[in-house]
Amino acid sequence: MEMHDHPPGVLPHFVVDGAVKAIDFYVRAFGAVEVRRSPIPDGRLMHAEIRIGISTVYLSDDFPEYRGGKKTSPHALGGTPITLHQYVADCDAAVAKAVAAGASIVMPPSDCFWGDRYGQVMDPFGHVWSFAHRLPAERAKVALDAWMAHQKG
Repeated sequence: MEMHDHPPGVLPHFVVDGAVKAIDFYVRAFGAVEVRRSPIPDGRLMHAEIRIGISTVYLSDDFPEYRGGKKTSPHALGGTPITLHQYVADCDAAVAKAVAAGASIVMPPSDCFWGDRYGQVMDPFGHVWSFAHRLPAERAKVALDAWMAHQKG
């Protein structure tokens, strides 16, 4: 991709406290590749770009001085309503790798009624990530039957 080209699609743009540390975490946890960064003299990042698989993610440090004094990272806001989802070869391995890099488990991997093995983690910067892989048909049916039985009470 040339410098003037833009990645396709909708791009998430994370605001974090500690963008340099966030890039390091995403490299270790998700195999991210750093594309570029734009630091300012105090060391904060005004803009950075990473790739996770085929997806491009932008991120920057929180700059309350440009937002009327308001901090906007997930930690400052008390959380995030957004979950970033990835289909992976092995949900359990992806969750374990993220936890080893510093994430915390939000939902441990489990067989879900919709036919996926699915789990969630929160990264150290307050962003929630989910991972899934498709279940074989037999396991998907067991998960659906268990969920249906639970719904009946």
